[in-house]
Formats: sequence, C-alpha cells, structure tokens
Amino acid sequence: MEKHRCGWCKGDALYEKYHDEEWGVPVKDDKLLFEFLILETFQAGLSWITILRKRENFRKALDHFDYKKIAKYGEPKIESLLQDEGIIRNKLKIRATVSNAQEFIKLQKEFGSFSKYIWGFVNGQPVKNKLKDHKSAPANTPLSDAISKDLKKRGFKFVGSTVIYAHMQATGMVNDHEINCFRYNEV
Repeated sequence: MEKHRCGWCKGDALYEKYHDEEWGVPVKDDKLLFEFLILETFQAGLSWITILRKRENFRKALDHFDYKKIAKYGEPKIESLLQDEGIIRNKLKIRATVSNAQEFIKLQKEFGSFSKYIWGFVNGQPVKNKLKDHKSAPANTPLSDAISKDLKKRGFKFVGSTVIYAHMQATGMVNDHEINCFRYNEV
C-alpha cells in the first residue's frame, strides 16, 4: 500500500524525497538553518520546486552555504554569482544573502547560536498543527509576523512573514504535515 503524503508534493520524485526526508524535520544546526533561510529567500516569488532543482547549484555557488565565507563576499564574487546560470540571478537576493550572512553571525554572537534565537520563539518545541489538507496551511501567522519583524529590525533582508513561515515549516518549527500524512507523527 502506498504511503499517504501531503498533497503539495505528489507526482514529483524530487518533491516526494524532500517531503519524506527533510520537510518538517526539526533542524537545530546553524549551518542548515542558514541554508534553508537563504533558499527560502531565493524562493520568494517562485515555486519551491524551482529552488529544489537548483539546490545543488546554490550549494556549489555559495560555498556549501558557509555563512562565514558568504559574509566576506565582495563585488567580484557577487558579479560572478550574477553570471551563474545555475542559480537565481537576482541582484537584490544575492546581495541580501551576503548581508544576511553578516547579520546571521551577529545574531549568533548575541544568542550563542542562531538555533537558540529562532527556536526561542517556540520555546524549543515544534508547533504541531492539525491540517486536513495542504490548502488549509497558512501562508503566515502572527508568530511568523513577529519573527519577520524582529529579523528585519536586526538588518535581515527578504525575510517577510511568508518567507519566515516557509522557513518554519521546512525546519520543523511547525509541523504542517497533513494529519493523514505518514510523516505527521514521525516528526
């Protein structure tokens, strides 16, 4: 018998693999949290499958999401990224990636880790929603509004509430698997 998955991922092997192995799994590792933050930033206005298909290209282009290296990118590196056909070549998003890496490091110094900061908004525990289908998932919540507002106040860019809610879903801060999805009680 086939496993029941959330409706948004059906019909695409890459989506299903991402859904089954990553989406909604609590992430506490700063490097992976940064990777998802950057990928969600680039996803703004695009489909997530577009980003997933370019994920390995992003990984190569952005030094495996090493925020310490990205924070030091200068104009030559930014220009080379703008020429890289394997990634989304949006000048504002590329510049935001560099700026966000710098702010990420500042936030780590203040809180000890980005994980402590971001998970502090949910007291270290995932919020477990009870969605009947993927269409009932919100695009944002008062919590994502608050996190977005705080990140913007700290200098982060492209971190609107919808981007932040998608980040929360991806990194398991919220469990938005459908209640009949086989992953609902596994994460």
